[in-house]
Amino acid sequence: MGSLRRLKIAYSFYNFFHRKQLAHNLPLFKKYGLKKTYFSPLSSKDFVQLTAPATEEDRPDIKASTLYKSVDGESKKSILAFEENGFCVLRNYLSSQEVRVINNEVDKLLADKKVGFNSSNKLMFTILHSSLIRSLGEEPKLKDFLRRLINGKPVLFQSINFLMGSEQRTHSDSIHMTTFPLGGLLGVWIALDDITEDNGPLHYYPGSHKLPYYLNADYNNEGSSLFTGEQSYAAYEDMIAGKIKELGLKKQVFTAKKGDMLIWHANLFHGGEPHKDKKLTRRSMVLHYFKKGVICYHEITQRPALIRSPF
Repeated sequence: MGSLRRLKIAYSFYNFFHRKQLAHNLPLFKKYGLKKTYFSPLSSKDFVQLTAPATEEDRPDIKASTLYKSVDGESKKSILAFEENGFCVLRNYLSSQEVRVINNEVDKLLADKKVGFNSSNKLMFTILHSSLIRSLGEEPKLKDFLRRLINGKPVLFQSINFLMGSEQRTHSDSIHMTTFPLGGLLGVWIALDDITEDNGPLHYYPGSHKLPYYLNADYNNEGSSLFTGEQSYAAYEDMIAGKIKELGLKKQVFTAKKGDMLIWHANLFHGGEPHKDKKLTRRSMVLHYFKKGVICYHEITQRPALIRSPF
């Protein structure tokens, strides 16, 4: 990252003009005694001296959710193992017809140039351009289910659509979308194609969510009062690869049928396998949800998270 791109004041200047999307953090800064403005830089270093509030004891019963009651036995077993494994799989969450409608909507957004690929071949924030896709993320049965998993109200924050496999190296979402208290995030991934070992399936490391949250300080990327850290993102990925080897973690590859859904914990190690057959697409969609009441920020760039309004 070049020196100019690392200047914290540049991010603060940008944030200054986005008070509406950043004001959600202001009452939380006051609650935790942080002397921050809505446009101030944020990183894990700011929270070192803070004590996270005690976890509530009355976690809602996941078995009482409508979604849990509607899925098959294999999915129920996976859901009940979420705390142990850090993920759960719900088979056939969407029908083939629902998947077809979503894929057609994404194609239309591309054709109309309402969305485009970023440098990583991702389509970001289709939820801001399509009421149909946003309704998928705001579906009441799904949000009630997520509320029980995260023990709080889930707030839809981001969507990412893929046409091909990400081939992303193993990481934890908490380095990108970080919260205080830690762990206030869920990832929801939906297969929009049949996904085999040939078209870039996901992989993950069961139980890795129980490990420490590896953040800027863990790979010498804290930076200074003026600059964000100078380490490359590859340095973070190398650190995670080293932890996996050191701890002897076992990888699992997730193949799926279109309509299957995977939900993972904020700190689960996961990534994308090689997309071997480029003639095949690997359509999929990721939705990220914050838990209402947590402070949201991006650890690497030390930016508070913008909560964008649709349309």
